[in-house]
Amino acid sequence: MLRSTFSDRPSLPARYRDSALFVLLAMLFGGSFVAIKTGLRELPPVLFAGLRFDLAAVTLLGYIVFTRPRSTWLPRTRDDFFGIGMAALFLIALNNGLLFLGQGTTTPAAASVMYGLNPILAPVFAWWLLGDRLSWLGAVGIGIALSGVIIIVQPSPSTFTDASAVGQLLVLGAAAAVALGSVLLQRVGPQMDSTPLTAWAMAVGAVLLHVASLLVGEPPTAVIGISPETIASIVAVGIPSTAVAYAIYFGLIKRIGPVRANLVAYVVPIFAALMGWVLLGSSVSLWTLVGFLVVVAGFALIERMTIRMELRRLYHRFEQTSSSQQTPPCDD
Repeated sequence: MLRSTFSDRPSLPARYRDSALFVLLAMLFGGSFVAIKTGLRELPPVLFAGLRFDLAAVTLLGYIVFTRPRSTWLPRTRDDFFGIGMAALFLIALNNGLLFLGQGTTTPAAASVMYGLNPILAPVFAWWLLGDRLSWLGAVGIGIALSGVIIIVQPSPSTFTDASAVGQLLVLGAAAAVALGSVLLQRVGPQMDSTPLTAWAMAVGAVLLHVASLLVGEPPTAVIGISPETIASIVAVGIPSTAVAYAIYFGLIKRIGPVRANLVAYVVPIFAALMGWVLLGSSVSLWTLVGFLVVVAGFALIERMTIRMELRRLYHRFEQTSSSQQTPPCDD
């Protein structure tokens, strides 16, 4: 099990809060794969990614400006500026530029599965940059989760030469950017709160994405005359799946560490496949379901200590409740 770099353990309500946020984050990220696939029918990929963060940055910065004192949302230290830069480059620009390019030739489920490799890469970067160590059981859990990903993707020599394989490799590059960026963010240790840091990183990342869009030859005029369905996909990706989701994600990185926060990528494919099936009619094969179960088993092994603690807590609570109900009332 990876040791947390934070010495203070969260209180019981905080653990439940982070667990609920973890599931909500997986749901929001999973839904984004479906919305991205819809928007890519009309918009060039990197331009679409830039528009996503234009909307997200304006939404989140506007919320912060009107609800918080100015002293709490302006970067002040060198670490704050470094943190914004690292997050903008790796977690926003490289992550989303490669993700949007890759998803143009893959299904939402396949893209989310390849994206789910970032928890496997994060411990490597954490060992290199933070000096964290992973127990052998934790390494086995990561290996089991990886085998679940392989079951779902079912790679073969022929699949590495088609467009879908190229797209999956681009998504894998996005996963590597997330893993490295999240570890770098914790190493820099910015002092400002995670929500304003997220907003500033989105603003800087949006600029980088628009520059990249121009460099790869995407026409800015592609936004003219887009359909209401595409506009809805931009809104769906930009606000709930970006402004809200990234604020949750950056907060989890700060509180529970990058490796545990990135484990959300193991849950995202479940929501992506379900939403792709419901909204787009994408098929979900038996092997996909088997792979999900294997991924869940690996996830349970990685988080075995947390699961064991919660099961013991529930058992003791049930035991106390049962004993109190069996105790007869005292006669006066």
